[in-house]
Amino acid sequence: MLAVISPAKNLDFETPPHLDAHSQPQMLDHAELLMESCRTLTPADLASLMKLSDKLAGLNAARFADWQPPFTPDNAKPAVLAFNGDVYTGLDATSLDEAQLAYAQQHLRILSGLYGLLRPLDLIQPYRLEMGTKLANARGKDLYTFWGLHITEALNEALEQQGDSVVVNLASNEYFKAVKPKALNAQVITPVFKDRKNGQYKIISFYAKKARGLMARYLIEKRPTQPKDLEAFDYGGYRFSAADSTADTLVFLRDEPV
Repeated sequence: MLAVISPAKNLDFETPPHLDAHSQPQMLDHAELLMESCRTLTPADLASLMKLSDKLAGLNAARFADWQPPFTPDNAKPAVLAFNGDVYTGLDATSLDEAQLAYAQQHLRILSGLYGLLRPLDLIQPYRLEMGTKLANARGKDLYTFWGLHITEALNEALEQQGDSVVVNLASNEYFKAVKPKALNAQVITPVFKDRKNGQYKIISFYAKKARGLMARYLIEKRPTQPKDLEAFDYGGYRFSAADSTADTLVFLRDEPV
């Protein structure tokens, strides 16, 4: 199985990695081309385009200006350890050992507006560029146009190399929209996480994001090989609901947040 997750807006480049292993982003040439468009944006442009405060706009303009390959452990950090949002709280990659991260390197991918598709240990430099950003670029009007089929083709290559035929979609709608399911050589399984609130089960964003990270952690620890194996997921107090699920959408319910 190959799982995909979204990146995070928040970054942690202060905490040193707990291991030395790292790799280079495989779509760095695309990122360099995209960065040419990013560097033309002023802080005022970024504030308007990304709905950022003046402070954040200035920070990200500076990040674009400073962004420069080659990436090394001195100027960059493995992606799965650099992203610091709700999904990554659930994943808790800092507690994964070298063997687990090596498995994740093969079976987990991070979708990115700037880097396209990242393996967990791929080095990245700080940036903020959400996939839904309507940034005019050398290939079109937005990032979906820019990436086109490139991300899907990269996923197909990973699937072929590993002999996998299932993609577990743990990404947000904004990011998975960059994947073209009809061109993907795999069955897509999308887990959905619902929590009980006011007597009804609902998707609560904060909990759902963390649950996606928990599912990614489950995939790394349990190493399931068939969609059926995912039904045993019980991290964080969730349980599989066969009545609410379909072949491609697996629903997990929880009564009390853990």
